[in-house]
Amino acid sequence: MIAKIARNMGVRAAFASVLLLITVLLLPGCKAVKKLTQFSLKFNQTIIIPSTVGINLPFNINTPPMATNSVAEFERNNTNSSLVERIELRQLRLKLTAPSNSDFSFLNSVKIFLSADGLPETLVAWRENIPDNVGKELDLQTTNADLKAYVMKERISMRVSTVTDKLIASEHHIDLEATFFVDARLLGL
Repeated sequence: MIAKIARNMGVRAAFASVLLLITVLLLPGCKAVKKLTQFSLKFNQTIIIPSTVGINLPFNINTPPMATNSVAEFERNNTNSSLVERIELRQLRLKLTAPSNSDFSFLNSVKIFLSADGLPETLVAWRENIPDNVGKELDLQTTNADLKAYVMKERISMRVSTVTDKLIASEHHIDLEATFFVDARLLGL
């Protein structure tokens, strides 16, 4: 009887060891497959802040609608819109391109809003109390909201709301560089 119990315990231990080994071997594979379904979408837009914008007053700039090309991007990444699980804005960077002798020290704050046809405008990035030594590039804080509904549309627009704390003598050209993180499932899996 004791030999039979010991034999059964040995079988159970062997089974548990095999199950643990399979789990350890397959878990990294699942993570690798998951990585195949994650990619970035990048959008770039240029805005111009005119000279002599008032100090400490909000000033809004609307970008023209930008084509998302999401369907083509999803296909290029072996997925489609029905398999997209989530889209987040991971980075929004502002780069001052002109005038060459300026920087972002004229800004006190900036907010970026995203809109698309049939959807409400939503705050997606911001920066408050911008220091005078900020330089020509400015990374904004981004929301962790799911923006799938916006990026799935054919076109999106952005509204840039700024408050300046200095007068600017010439117009400022700024590139907006947005990087969206897409998490989707692979076609056929």
